Amino acid sequence: MMSLLGSALDLRTFLDELRRRNDLVDVAVEVDAELEVAAICRRVYEERLPAPLFGSIKHSMPGARVLGAPAGMIAKKGEEYSRLALHFGLAASSGPREIIDAIRGAMKGAPIEPKRLSTGPVKENVWRDDNVDLRRFPVPLLHEEDGGRYIGTYGFHVVHSPDGEWHSWSIGRVMMVDRNKVAGPTISTQHIGMIRQMWEKEGKATPWAFVLGGPPAAVAVAGMPLPAHVSEPGYVGALLGEAVDVVKCETNDLWVPANAEIVLEGEISMTEQALEGPMGEYHGYQHRQGRPQPVFQVNAVTFRNKPILPICVAGLPPEENHTIWGTMISAQIREDLESAGLPIDMAWCPYEAATCWAVISVDTAGLANMNTNAKDFADRVADVFFRSHAGYLIPKLLIVGNDVDITDVDAVVWALATRSHPKHDHFAYPDLPGFPMVPYLNSDDIARGSGGNVIINCLFPEQFKGEIRAGTASFEHSYPEALKRQVLENWTRYGFVERQ
Repeated sequence: MMSLLGSALDLRTFLDELRRRNDLVDVAVEVDAELEVAAICRRVYEERLPAPLFGSIKHSMPGARVLGAPAGMIAKKGEEYSRLALHFGLAASSGPREIIDAIRGAMKGAPIEPKRLSTGPVKENVWRDDNVDLRRFPVPLLHEEDGGRYIGTYGFHVVHSPDGEWHSWSIGRVMMVDRNKVAGPTISTQHIGMIRQMWEKEGKATPWAFVLGGPPAAVAVAGMPLPAHVSEPGYVGALLGEAVDVVKCETNDLWVPANAEIVLEGEISMTEQALEGPMGEYHGYQHRQGRPQPVFQVNAVTFRNKPILPICVAGLPPEENHTIWGTMISAQIREDLESAGLPIDMAWCPYEAATCWAVISVDTAGLANMNTNAKDFADRVADVFFRSHAGYLIPKLLIVGNDVDITDVDAVVWALATRSHPKHDHFAYPDLPGFPMVPYLNSDDIARGSGGNVIINCLFPEQFKGEIRAGTASFEHSYPEALKRQVLENWTRYGFVERQ
């Protein structure tokens, strides 16, 4: 277990474990950061292949490397989630429920604050002021129609409130503008935007850092929609049972992981903007128009020898926006709804739905005790869900009974198709807040900040009374246990090949 914990705390240990599992390809052939790296990564995602680590990249600083698909799914049966699970120090066989349980377990524990060190591996190289030149790193062009090269697609922002009480680590993207500037969104409803507003009220630019190649668990937690004013660094410690080592930035008072691969540091401008994008994004669409976004001034860069730049090539799922972000959102949804006293026993964002769906599994025995119906129950869920940080990000919520495995998208589609009545089971919530990046929203929805939210009930009416109108016709449910064992034991004798 200690070796797996080490993988959660250090990217290079994580890569060593992937290499031991034959889940990493060391790409020695020279590749081009302009599209070739990204094209390879997209094929890796779509074929569920080992993660690529590119060691030779044209026109890049010697020794600099790029890691693709750090949390991609793999094809091996029984270990499909193993790369994701390793971010948390969990065994390769861990599935969605085990991963969610581990994440939620940390919510119940006391935060373990980071351990502050005087120095660390990320300080092996330091660029200051005029020596800063982001163009020396192998910053990739990810899609042919992207508006620029994105240095930050699998890293996290580090900011803190002016009083120093709230330390926020949050996932975000940043596009390289020139040698010492990047640009990216700071949405006002997200934590980085909230903290930026605090600094601007004081008439100051926001001190900022961006971590690339930090501890895998820290990257995952940075993508979790924790409540405002909850500090992610202590949560990482609670998740792993061990403090994260951090060091102070060179040019501001922020603290960053000591073993990160690369750290950009500086400030978020109060006034300067640059055109960011367009970008192929996690909903699976290639946008064709960029937007003015705040400029992040990079005053210093620190990095390890032979630094590794991890990337996410956003697009059709599953990629890290779905596997990491979607999983962390799922854990928070379950926590929020259970804490509100609702009979929820699992929550999951199906990767195939590009973080636009969440599905919750209802304990129908507990539901029967509520003496409710589809509309009233949906209203109660909506009031908690869409007002939470996690629910704000997900516009469509499906409710099913716990006879359905909600981590199996085929089962979810079956329940949606056969149990949801088009007239009686679709409940829109146009006035509750919603995430402006949802692709189907129109301009009025975006301006209003609402309009796209819906709950779809996939419970039969009888399930609200703890009953069900029909059983499931399947191998699992339609045959005696002894016969099922006999069939499985004789499978190869019948002439079938075991699925790999």
